[in-house]
Amino acid sequence: MAKSISIIPYPSSVKIKPDDLDLRDLKGIMIFDNSKELLQIATLFETILSPISRLKICPWDINANRFIKIVIKKENPITCGSYYLKIDKETGVFLSASTAQGLYYGFQTFRQLTTSDLEKKQTTKKTLIQNCVIEDTPKFSYRGMHLDVSRHFFNIDFIKTYIDMIALHKMNYFHWHLTDDNGWRVEIEKYPDLIKKSAYRVDREDQPWRNWDPIRPEEKPSYGGYYTKKEIKEVVNYASERHITIIPEIEMPAHTSAVFAAYPELSCKGETLDVVPGSYWPTIDIFCAGNDSTFTFLENVLNEVIELFPSNYIHIGGDEADKTYWKSCKKCQDRIKTENLKNEEELQSYFVKRIEKFINNNQKNLVGWDEILEGGLVPSATVMSWRGTKGGIEAARSGHNVIMCPTSHCYFDYYQTKKQNPGQEAFDGYIPLEKVYSFNPIPKELSMEESKYILGGQGNLWTEFVKTPERAQHMVLPRMTALSEVLWSGPQTNSYKNFCNRLKNLQKRFEVLSWNYASV
Repeated sequence: MAKSISIIPYPSSVKIKPDDLDLRDLKGIMIFDNSKELLQIATLFETILSPISRLKICPWDINANRFIKIVIKKENPITCGSYYLKIDKETGVFLSASTAQGLYYGFQTFRQLTTSDLEKKQTTKKTLIQNCVIEDTPKFSYRGMHLDVSRHFFNIDFIKTYIDMIALHKMNYFHWHLTDDNGWRVEIEKYPDLIKKSAYRVDREDQPWRNWDPIRPEEKPSYGGYYTKKEIKEVVNYASERHITIIPEIEMPAHTSAVFAAYPELSCKGETLDVVPGSYWPTIDIFCAGNDSTFTFLENVLNEVIELFPSNYIHIGGDEADKTYWKSCKKCQDRIKTENLKNEEELQSYFVKRIEKFINNNQKNLVGWDEILEGGLVPSATVMSWRGTKGGIEAARSGHNVIMCPTSHCYFDYYQTKKQNPGQEAFDGYIPLEKVYSFNPIPKELSMEESKYILGGQGNLWTEFVKTPERAQHMVLPRMTALSEVLWSGPQTNSYKNFCNRLKNLQKRFEVLSWNYASV
């Protein structure tokens, strides 16, 4: 009797065939040509199977049996990320796609069909995999995960692990939140004080995030860190090899008080601030929108960021901008008058539009949280809708691309169980696994035509209460797993019960990989 297969996210089409393929019977790996893309995929197969078979790359022979055969078929292009995988006892493994990205996803499916023991790089007796034919296409083009490294700094070893987690789930974007009030995390050569003065804060890790003791004059900042340009390039290359695009976020005009520890003249008040060691919101410290030096600074920073990240997207935040100081700042009020703006909301729109023009001139696209809608949406921006779905609906109806990540389903810093364990505080809110799995990125209010502007969705991990890599993994796994299936397979395509049954198998792989996860 044919068996079922346990894959997450579940493929578009699966045909189970009788019998099994013994991986020990495979004779080698054939690639259609010696292109870099095919060699990379062949190496992945070679590595995962190395504990049980020493497979070599062989010349292409379409008639040869019991080989792994890999080919890119560009003459019949299909959706980017799509692939065809056939596993047969007699012929072997055949993987084709129109893109290298599709081949990579096909390998990830093959990987999940094998025993998790292979991840240990040790021999195993479990060498049979089910004969099947899989044709697979992702539902949404944007399938992302976010990580905030300002509240707590994570070294590049963990960033790479986080990328590996994203890759296993066939997600394709990593939103790297690099700056905020609690620390600046990216080296900018033109402004060296950003890593000297803005990347570190006084240590209050033994105190509650929301209630920390005042900073004493004699204290020296010691907690934090930053990524060198060399490290960032290394991470970008690492992600690219896994077909993941990194979107850097440089916050503006708010969530910027860490900058004023180094360059106070860029704020409305011009006062040197300490980098705060805990909760600092709502904050009224903000970039001065009436000061041309602010835009010179930001453009210089963005020039270096753009050079580091090949992504088409640059995220500028744009959220939670308290405009108290703008109302009393002479320069900001003069800007409102000279630009014929109505109020401070339109001043924020002016700020974002000015930055967007600079980003567009550098052949990039601006992404911002849904607050960038306030005062008038910038011409070509992509909106991340987090305050529910209203912002996403408004943007889509205006013809703007939208990435859905509402707090109701996609904020993985919220509690995932009703029972709150001591020492495991999370942000306010409750999002269990089943709630994530019920997520539909396309609001029911949108027409079919308007729905085309919904690119996909993203899971967000803010780290106020996430101090360690282990805790970060615990907060996103397996909620990332549920979201990955929603975004790849489509919402309500499979039952939650069926998903949970398959999840048990994937969690064995998490354990072998030493990835921490929450029990459900």
